[in-house]
Amino acid sequence: MTQYIVSADIGTQGTKAAIVSEKGAVVASSFRPSRLIRGAGGRVEQDPEEMLVSVVESVREALEASGVPAGQVAAIGLDGQMAGILGIDREGNAVTPYDSWLDTRCESAMPQIRAWGEEAVIRITGAPVTYAHGPKKLWWKRERPDVYKRIAKFVVPSAYVAGRLAGLTADEAFVDYTHLHFSGFADVEAMRWSPELTGAFGLDPAKLPAIVRPWDIVGRLRADYAAAAGLAAGTPIVAGCGDTAAASFGGGLVRPGQLLDIAGTASVLACCVDRYNPDAETKTLLFARSVVPGLWAPLAYINGGGECLAWYRALVSPDEAAALPFDELNRMAEGVAPGSDGLLFVPHFGGSVCPNNADLRGAWLGLNWSHGKAAMYRSILESIAYEYRSYLDILERLAGEIPYRQVNAAGGGAKSALFNRIKADVLGIPVRTLRSVDSALTANAVIAGYGVGLFGDLAATAESFLAYGDVYEPEPGSRERYAAPARRYRQAVDALAALYGNLK
Repeated sequence: MTQYIVSADIGTQGTKAAIVSEKGAVVASSFRPSRLIRGAGGRVEQDPEEMLVSVVESVREALEASGVPAGQVAAIGLDGQMAGILGIDREGNAVTPYDSWLDTRCESAMPQIRAWGEEAVIRITGAPVTYAHGPKKLWWKRERPDVYKRIAKFVVPSAYVAGRLAGLTADEAFVDYTHLHFSGFADVEAMRWSPELTGAFGLDPAKLPAIVRPWDIVGRLRADYAAAAGLAAGTPIVAGCGDTAAASFGGGLVRPGQLLDIAGTASVLACCVDRYNPDAETKTLLFARSVVPGLWAPLAYINGGGECLAWYRALVSPDEAAALPFDELNRMAEGVAPGSDGLLFVPHFGGSVCPNNADLRGAWLGLNWSHGKAAMYRSILESIAYEYRSYLDILERLAGEIPYRQVNAAGGGAKSALFNRIKADVLGIPVRTLRSVDSALTANAVIAGYGVGLFGDLAATAESFLAYGDVYEPEPGSRERYAAPARRYRQAVDALAALYGNLK
């Protein structure tokens, strides 16, 4: 009898659930959009209860569409947004909103951490000081002390939802190890909370959850949520992982030297290496743990890189009913020579995350009378490729020469042949698309199936679930031709960072 896994991805734009077979086929899926609550001072939040409901409702809809009997569901696996947190009380209920990774209020806590020693923090945690758990925890402690006292544990979205589905209390709260680089207080290499860091910043270590493996069974589905979702009570729930970790694992980052481009709302370039060497010098790469034990997935990303494309499309065709299709914008940009006739675009509309620079903003540089919509659009595509090239340069300085074979491309941006060709040419590495846009959902299935004994090998099973699409080979000499514009791009970003820093 075929076994199935329930998989849920709690993303920024919404929650997607899927029923995945033991062969890796997504039998049915469902989506519920998120509601982002924005306010003054950089506030971006979500209602944790809405997150929970979105999972239950999307699972029920996917299960009904699949026709799979509840008794054939072997386990439940979840992933979720990584750099944001929320606080729960002793019973496991939320006492704070979800403090989103897009929320920048915690910036006020960053100088305290940097003054203590950002390089030391990077060596311990694997990540630079940015809009993530560490500054956010200190912000709640300093700015909302009454709420901070009520927080029994800080948790991430996937752990919160799993905890509610299983009826876990704060004493059973957890965080899986793929989130640790964002935690601000974990020794990521030793997989433990750092007494040095909690002591230095006065954070109560009792508010930090247990650190677990992604495939550990953390509980079983409560009867009331089972009825609401159409599942069997007692279905095992595994810890799961972060959404980027899931997309990386499901996208083939399971052997050293592999690369993955996640071309979504945030433009992410990740690699797989077998040793820990955090980026204390440039403070750009986040040295994250891979789902696969013993491997690391260093990555960097542009906060809203992919969103710049949607912004530009809305800018040039504000009438949604008659908006230019992305295919048409790509066709127009095909006619522009590489380098966009000297036009450079900076995609850091909300500041740079990797490395963190809150003052930096977006810009076009080098505009002349000949530049039109096509050149402006192409310059956005090229800017993301230039960022990726910088990330790889840094990684090679840290890890030595890496025998890259190809870049696997996932996400909405991977549908653009032009975008893929530009990345291949700028990096000098073939780009191969993944047919499935749901690599995180299939990754959850592998992790959950491994946790309940359905699969015997994490890496091999993840590879067997991969389905490849088109391959984009770099044009001969293209990396060299793009060297000068890529260098000018880097100079422009550095100069603008200094300029905006002086415009206070």
